[in-house]
Amino acid sequence: MLSVRELCTEYPDKHGNVVKAAQDVTFDIPEGKLFTLLGPSGCGKTTTLRSIAGLERPTTGTIAVDDSIVFSSDRKVFVAPNRRNFGMVFQSYAIWPHMSVFENAAFPLRVGRKRFSKQEIEQKVGRVLSVVALENFAGREATKLSGGQQQRLALARALIMEPRLLLLDEPLSNLDAKLRDKMRFEIKRLQRELNLTTIYVTHDQQEALALSHQIALMNSGRIVQLGTPRDIYEKPTSRFAADFVGTTSFVDATVKGRDPQSGNWVVDSEIGTIRMPAEDALAEGEKISVSIRPENVRLLESDEGSAAPGHLLQGTVSTKLFLGEFVDFQIQLGNTEILARAHPSLRTPIGDKIFVDIQPEHCTLIRN
Repeated sequence: MLSVRELCTEYPDKHGNVVKAAQDVTFDIPEGKLFTLLGPSGCGKTTTLRSIAGLERPTTGTIAVDDSIVFSSDRKVFVAPNRRNFGMVFQSYAIWPHMSVFENAAFPLRVGRKRFSKQEIEQKVGRVLSVVALENFAGREATKLSGGQQQRLALARALIMEPRLLLLDEPLSNLDAKLRDKMRFEIKRLQRELNLTTIYVTHDQQEALALSHQIALMNSGRIVQLGTPRDIYEKPTSRFAADFVGTTSFVDATVKGRDPQSGNWVVDSEIGTIRMPAEDALAEGEKISVSIRPENVRLLESDEGSAAPGHLLQGTVSTKLFLGEFVDFQIQLGNTEILARAHPSLRTPIGDKIFVDIQPEHCTLIRN
């Protein structure tokens, strides 16, 4: 449905230096899918979104929707933003404070190129306010709405023109944590029920993992990994990807070779010898990192009852944080510290010894 090819967007900063905001960005989004551009501040995700919207003029590349080209540097095509029929929700919502909820939603219909009758406007506004559960607030002043209601009103205004593509630029960043969690469900419901092709920009990894069909992880203006949320989380292809998406511990290691019986890689690490599967071809003596997610580290107060007590590592609890649903432990293993996540029933005090069980099949080998 949306095709972006070799998109580059550059602009001069206040000192006249060229800022390469987006470089060689390429991806496709099938119809009805939610695609997320994820990355830290300054990585180029918002510039990419604004380039698709037509709010930035890219330097090179091609953007097409349903085989209709809206930008092409080779063909000298640049379709104006108001002719692309894309809906966009900004971080600030941009609600008109002097208008009611009804008039805010109706505004795109009143100023658009196509003219609608009073009855048509009432029908369209009524329908879209019902979709976002604001039908009982039509006459209320927009500034009297809560943050979550204003966010839904901004969505309604973007949806009322029945856009070919919905663009969301960090729409939940101004909400408190609980409301943000609630609105994730709302956005996912709307996107699924209306079959909206959507591009979502965020720096929040949880949002990206919860909402997306596919994620493009960006850094320094480039896509560094493209895949499903599960692939991005469970199979990071770089240290940056493993570190940015979720929480992980890195253990430095050296490849010894392959186990002839199992075919697994044998690596010498700071916490001992690890035998683990890996898809990449590695070289003997190669320096790598082992990424260990905290939920894949099992903690035991003794080695009794363990299926493989000889494989347990003995460490010391250096720090722990009670977070309600779970407790995060920092465990000292020799000169290495790893993070583990455990049920709140585990109450091992700081400074006490603890046994650590790391399952190799849940670890990831990453080339340095």
